[in-house]
Amino acid sequence: MITVTLDRPWLRADLHRPRRILSFAPYRPGFVMARHILWREVRNADLTPDFDVSDWFARDLARYGHQDAVGLLTSRDIGRFVLTEARVEGQGAACLATVGLGNAEAVGSRLPIDPQAGYGTINILVMSEPGLTETAQIEALSIATQARTAAVMDSGLCLPDGHPATGTGTDCIAIAADPGPVAYAGLHTALGEAIGRAVRTAVDQGAAEWMVENGRKAQTDSGK
Repeated sequence: MITVTLDRPWLRADLHRPRRILSFAPYRPGFVMARHILWREVRNADLTPDFDVSDWFARDLARYGHQDAVGLLTSRDIGRFVLTEARVEGQGAACLATVGLGNAEAVGSRLPIDPQAGYGTINILVMSEPGLTETAQIEALSIATQARTAAVMDSGLCLPDGHPATGTGTDCIAIAADPGPVAYAGLHTALGEAIGRAVRTAVDQGAAEWMVENGRKAQTDSGK
């Protein structure tokens, strides 16, 4: 469903034809049509407060020949990507994720920003096999978000204030699908189960790898 190419500093996801993408990505967010989703690995030192990331990223994607893609940024090693698939009652979904927890947060609270902590970011791409209505695509985004949060909480990562981490301050999720007739993708549906399973499995694996590398404390200078 998704073909992945690692071409440092880029990780390219090919959806094989233009699909409707819903995301809050830093480049081409919202509902857009695109065939490719690009991860760009950056160093924490590159993302200074006075740096115009949006303009630089747009020019960098154009130089790479992918100005029509959806673009994501992370300081996580993009070679540690995880690709999973799930199928339930004939409904299929795939998830491509990179999981860094260096700037982990807990929903409903907020830590002081530590510029030394890094911008690890959890970047998630979900591909739905059946075509979706726009409403179902929004619902699928909510399912992917739930799965991300559950997986991060399962990791056992705790913040310095004692709260269990639920994500990072710079997470991004993109949902890709053909425009189609499927109107529901919630927890009671086979597609919702497939999306949730694919995302939770991918983030579980990615978070476990990050924890092995960095230990159980977030917001430290080791986090990427």
